[in-house]
Amino acid sequence: MRFRVAEVDAALAEAAGGVLAKLTEPADAVWRGLAGAGVLGALVPGEAGLDENCLPPLMETLGHAGVAVPAAETIAVGAPLLAELPVLGGVLDGSVLLTVSLDTEAPVPFAADADLFVVGAGDRLRLFRREELGITPLASVDASRKLARLSVPSRGGVVVGEGASVVETAWLRGVLATAGLLVGLGGRMVELTVAYVRQREQFGVPVGSFQAVKHALADVVVELRFARASVLAAGWAQAAGEADTGVRTSAAKVLASEAARSTARAAIQCHGAMGYTTEYELHRYAKRAWALAADWGGPAEHRALVARALGLP
Repeated sequence: MRFRVAEVDAALAEAAGGVLAKLTEPADAVWRGLAGAGVLGALVPGEAGLDENCLPPLMETLGHAGVAVPAAETIAVGAPLLAELPVLGGVLDGSVLLTVSLDTEAPVPFAADADLFVVGAGDRLRLFRREELGITPLASVDASRKLARLSVPSRGGVVVGEGASVVETAWLRGVLATAGLLVGLGGRMVELTVAYVRQREQFGVPVGSFQAVKHALADVVVELRFARASVLAAGWAQAAGEADTGVRTSAAKVLASEAARSTARAAIQCHGAMGYTTEYELHRYAKRAWALAADWGGPAEHRALVARALGLP
């Protein structure tokens, strides 16, 4: 089967790329710029009218930019659940920051700054305002994602989704979006490394001419290409409602996580000591890759889900 990104999905990613080319920081300005381009409402019923096929190219573009915004939490999961609520307007124009937690035991990205929270408990998704929750900021390998742990009351909030299928859809969209971000991050790390090894010389020649360097980068490019195809396939399966959507989505997350981590390792090695410099751009991408690889289920968890779905012991 061959996949090709539809024109409308490519146009959305291109619009996001146009914003990111003009705005690189601060993150809140970038987020408002993306909101102005209509990116935040991609999956909201009655807005852009798109389906999960739009997520792989869009998230790859956002991951490539490396900007710390709640893309998976808001665009893929949270905003589509608020279609009937008046708070949606503030979320879509970027003035209200929304994040999502489907596992209240886990640290929640962007929770330290968020105004609204979609929280899952059992087969129910509830919307809380910041003042209704206990919020404890946490340290993280990627400090730009503003992690916090939530204390959620057993009652209260506004129910924005109910039923096992609704929760599963939200979960699968979050996993898919995170996999797309990882592919974009990996691509950017390859670009940075290729540019560096072309100009860095050793023994009078570019280090990129050494076979060990070329092979290391070729290996991670192949990994990323396999991951990208799997992420596209998962998006298609979600949009089409295929029976094996869960398996495809978990496989995409495994491949994207492993490819991004391999790329980070190879990129740092090819840069030498410079790769460990916290002020250098590569370090930020590597840390983001490590964090996202573990977010929305790490590779071990998703491998177990695939094995269970296939009936393997």
